[in-house]
Amino acid sequence: MILLVNRANCQVAGFAAATIGWLLSTTSMGLVEWRLWHISYAPPLLSSLVCVGMWRVCIYYHDSNKGIFCHHYSYNDTFLPLDIRVSQNLLLVATILGLLGKACIVFAIRNLYMGILQKTVTCNPFIASGILYLSASICISVAVIWNYHSVRNKQGIHFPPSFYVPFKPDTQEIGSAPLVAALAALLMLLSGFIFLSYRVHLDSQVHPETADT
Repeated sequence: MILLVNRANCQVAGFAAATIGWLLSTTSMGLVEWRLWHISYAPPLLSSLVCVGMWRVCIYYHDSNKGIFCHHYSYNDTFLPLDIRVSQNLLLVATILGLLGKACIVFAIRNLYMGILQKTVTCNPFIASGILYLSASICISVAVIWNYHSVRNKQGIHFPPSFYVPFKPDTQEIGSAPLVAALAALLMLLSGFIFLSYRVHLDSQVHPETADT
C-alpha cells in the first residue's frame, strides 16, 4: 500500500510539471518576443525595436509619441516565412496534445487512488499521457530550434509595405518567448518520462505469494 501511494505521489508530481509546462507553452505562443529586431536605418521607425511573434509583429517607437503599434497576422498571410507557418501549427498541436495528455493523466491518477490497476500497456493511461507529452515537447522544441536557426542566420521577412518594417534589421536576437517555450518543452519532457516509467508490479498484486505448506 505504501509503494502504491509513493507511486501515486510521483505521478502527481509529474502531472504538476506537465500542467506548468502546458501553461508556459500556451503563454509563449501568445508572446510577441520570439525575435527582437533592432532597426535604425528606416526613417519611419527612427531607431525602433521590432518584436516578431508567431501571430503578430509589434513596433516600439523610441523617438516618437506613437509608443507601440502591433500588426496581427495569421497562417494564411502569404508573406510569412515557412518557419513561422510551421511553428504556428506545431505550437497549436502541442497545446492540443497537452490537453489530451492532461485528460489521460487525470483519469489515470483517479484510477490509481481508487485501486483500479491497468494490467496491460496498451490500455494504460499513464503510457498514453507520457507519449502525448513527449510528442508535445518535440513539437515545441522544433519551433524553438527553428526560430533560433532563423535568428542566427539573420533571415528576413517580407512584411507588407503598410507595416513600415524593412526586410532585414540591423541586428536581431532571440527574445524571451523561446526561453519560455524551451522551459515548457523541458517540463513536458520530464513529465512524459515520469509517466512512461510508471510500472505496476502485476506479479505481486495479481499473483500474491502464498506461504509454503
